[in-house]
Amino acid sequence: MSAAATWSESGPRTVDEHRAAVAALLASSGVETVPLAAAAGRVLAADLTAAIALPPFDNSAMDGYAVRAVELTGASEGSPVELAVSADIPAGRTDVGPLEPGTVARIMTGAPVPDGADAIVPVERTESSDGGAGFGAGGGTGRVRITVAPEKGAFVRRAGEDAAGGAVLLEAGTVLGASQIGLAAAVGRPDLVVRRRPHVLVLSTGSELVAPGEPLAPGQIYESNGTMLAVAVREAGATAEQLSFVPDDVEMFRAALAVRVRDGVDLVLTSGGVSAGAYEVVKDAMTGHGVEFGKVAMQPGGPQGCGRLELGGTTVATVTLPGNPVSSLVSFEVFVRPALRAAAGYPDPDRPVVTARLAGDLSSPAGKRQFRRGVLDATNGTVAEVGSAGSHLIAALARADCLVDLPAETVSAAAGEPVAVWLLGT
Repeated sequence: MSAAATWSESGPRTVDEHRAAVAALLASSGVETVPLAAAAGRVLAADLTAAIALPPFDNSAMDGYAVRAVELTGASEGSPVELAVSADIPAGRTDVGPLEPGTVARIMTGAPVPDGADAIVPVERTESSDGGAGFGAGGGTGRVRITVAPEKGAFVRRAGEDAAGGAVLLEAGTVLGASQIGLAAAVGRPDLVVRRRPHVLVLSTGSELVAPGEPLAPGQIYESNGTMLAVAVREAGATAEQLSFVPDDVEMFRAALAVRVRDGVDLVLTSGGVSAGAYEVVKDAMTGHGVEFGKVAMQPGGPQGCGRLELGGTTVATVTLPGNPVSSLVSFEVFVRPALRAAAGYPDPDRPVVTARLAGDLSSPAGKRQFRRGVLDATNGTVAEVGSAGSHLIAALARADCLVDLPAETVSAAAGEPVAVWLLGT
């Protein structure tokens, strides 16, 4: 008895059973090293440690003067202390000498604090000896009056106060955004070790499919599932390439697939051709070659398939989705997206789920877990259905920002009842 017959004869799988079967197909995607600019949105695969301290040296937090605090004891607006300016220290200067006793050094934000100085006086608390602004012409010469007695450490950024050298800055498993990449750059890392993105070959099948922009003949439709699923794959954190318009011919289908399946393809993802009709090319081409087909107790998206396709001496993880666009994308959300994100190392592979109250009554077929398109009103905590349960209504799907998850045992849900809501686009 074939594996396909085993699933079919044992009855429909539950949603959770099929989620587990799909997840088991995709192992960890491995790691790679990428430049910082390419690391955005990726998952860190190894702890990031500080090769240097942050900051790497004591530096000024203000434009002003580096001083010895003790030499300004008692300074005030009414009794300023006048000292000579012995040096000029711009940011980036690398040859800063020690501060001479009885003098101050004009210093810019981020510039290294000279040895001997223990405080910074902001320029706003100073004036030049001729009564002008403390940063007047003359640069690192002349004299300056200081009208405040600073505490030791005032406006000094100490070396290592942000992070000590050798400290773990980011742990493996961190999702990298702008601030994390900025931190890596700040400690001198030009690249990072990240989890590799799973690579998905997306196939759309059907002799009736026509590329958008081409004229339609009677009985033809524009191909949308391939583009839709490829975008969904990329949004999930994987990479995608498309193979579209495979005719409803088993041998042509297998030949086209064999050419494109190669090292580096982690998953073959198809839409269409999996039901019980007479021209189900995906099912006909893959049955007996490692892929199981059957029903899942859900709506939309009942007919499903998955397994490790045996093709020309190699095997590749394969998930087959139904062809109606709503069924296809909802099935991707329920089964494929979490498996891809888990393989890529994301710590939270599932969509966020919240509880909301129904804005209107809903009915659901007995024994099937239903996923209805909805719009969430976060202000009052309600969710309203968009469109209806029809699996072809892609316009309604495009307006939805969530899925309403109705359990298999639910046959009706009244307005005001709490329901689980999967948040899309987050």
